[in-house]
Amino acid sequence: MKIGTFELAAPVVLAPMAGVTNAPFRTMCRSFAPGLVYVNEMVMATAVVHRNPKTERMMTFTPDEQPRSLQLYGSDPVMVGEAVRKLCGEGRIDHLDMNFGCPAAKVTRRGGGAAVPAKPKLLRAIVRAAVEAASPYQVPVTIKFRKGLFDSLLTSVQTGRIAAEEGVAAIALHARTAEQHYAGTADWDAIGELKAAVPEIPVLGNGDIWEASDAVEMMAATGCDGVVIGRGCLGRPWLFRDLVEALNGRPVAPAPLLGEVCDVMSRHARLLAEHLTEPLAMRDFRKHTAWYFTGYPVGGEMRGRFGMVSSLAELDDLVASLDPSTAIVPGGERIRRGHTNGPIRVALPHGYLDHLDDDLVPDDDAVMAVSGG
Repeated sequence: MKIGTFELAAPVVLAPMAGVTNAPFRTMCRSFAPGLVYVNEMVMATAVVHRNPKTERMMTFTPDEQPRSLQLYGSDPVMVGEAVRKLCGEGRIDHLDMNFGCPAAKVTRRGGGAAVPAKPKLLRAIVRAAVEAASPYQVPVTIKFRKGLFDSLLTSVQTGRIAAEEGVAAIALHARTAEQHYAGTADWDAIGELKAAVPEIPVLGNGDIWEASDAVEMMAATGCDGVVIGRGCLGRPWLFRDLVEALNGRPVAPAPLLGEVCDVMSRHARLLAEHLTEPLAMRDFRKHTAWYFTGYPVGGEMRGRFGMVSSLAELDDLVASLDPSTAIVPGGERIRRGHTNGPIRVALPHGYLDHLDDDLVPDDDAVMAVSGG
């Protein structure tokens, strides 16, 4: 599989996740499996145009990162076009992903994110603006979206057709509705239906890939061309190594022992400290410790201590108190990570669903960066 001129070692893409898929996290994932597409956390088109220190930090790539993939969110075609021209003209990115799947209330209540595909004219205008702005720089554009807002308003096939017609390089479907949020099971049948409806471009499936075998099963069941990995890699950057092995027909290594997990966790924390400064990094890293320990019998008291860690030295001391030979519990790899909440009430602008054939641009410029959807 290729995205633009970049040929992937396996058809696997890291999903952008706010507060997670920054440069240190992507470096950790890439250390286990170079040659894949690791997408940066989402930034808003308006923030790209106007800039601020937070946005600049979020758009950081390491010198050896290839391709430099960034996800952009925006609901104004003019603003999106300007943002894409800036990103491409400054030589910042090699691949652009567009977010049309974010279910966060502060985005959808302004008609953005997962709400956009409900209005196909607006969606088409945004996609066209992005593709036209990126084309002179030969930067491929991909888009990610959900099944729809709710079961009574499914839009994934229509969204896929618009993407293909407007020159999008590949599409990715998170096989849940915005209303479903992260609850229940992903509807893999919807991925198969999308692939059948849009055969001319690569279709990637997203949802409920917790182990490498799940990716093999999804591709076999749906006919999709590749997979997008989100929550399954939280605290498990080695999942990408497992995916490359499995999708190339090679055996997958067993889950690492706790000592190996702690080595990875320590490297991750140090990279984050270099990126953010140690005090900020350790506060941010606390959530990662819970993910790294998922499935391992560490104990509630010890988890709590890791969840309050405030320095690299303290992290090292806590790690030294653990038994490195501890193995993951049976089925520990399949314990869900990250968001599990849902269903939710989808927040939309007043009267948003009354006229789905308009292309009115919603007022969403106050939103800066949220979940990758």
